[in-house]
Amino acid sequence: MSINFNELRDLLGAIAHTDIAEVSLKTETFELNVRRDVAHTTQLLSPIAPETVAPPSAPATPTPPPETPPSPAEKKWVAITSPMVGTFYRAPAPDEPPFVDVGDRVSNTQTVCIIEAMKLMNEIEAEVTGEVMEIAVANGEPVEYGQTLMWVNPS
Repeated sequence: MSINFNELRDLLGAIAHTDIAEVSLKTETFELNVRRDVAHTTQLLSPIAPETVAPPSAPATPTPPPETPPSPAEKKWVAITSPMVGTFYRAPAPDEPPFVDVGDRVSNTQTVCIIEAMKLMNEIEAEVTGEVMEIAVANGEPVEYGQTLMWVNPS
């Protein structure tokens, strides 16, 4: 199989528009490994037979990241984090209202969500009094130990 530069560019462009983190393509005459990092994309080309592929004329210029609003840490918000690995639930039951919503005031030791771990429902309490500014996890999503569940503006 031979691949030309235009086909290679089209393939890399298609991969760039997906969530694929790593792709390897290998034939008798060509090997391609593409690995993407969250911060940047790395493309490693290793032609086995150099005459089968034309080298790229110039590396792609990365686009600058869009301006982002200040992070919660810069705003002095306090994170409520998961004390365990499990599944995040905003409400005590599927047909009940959530414990808290964005804009709600919470007090120290108030239950703000549940983490299900090993079939046990663990109530997670706020460790600060303030206003819920952001809920960082969707209902029913798995969470890791230490992952931010929500941000509270202390007051």
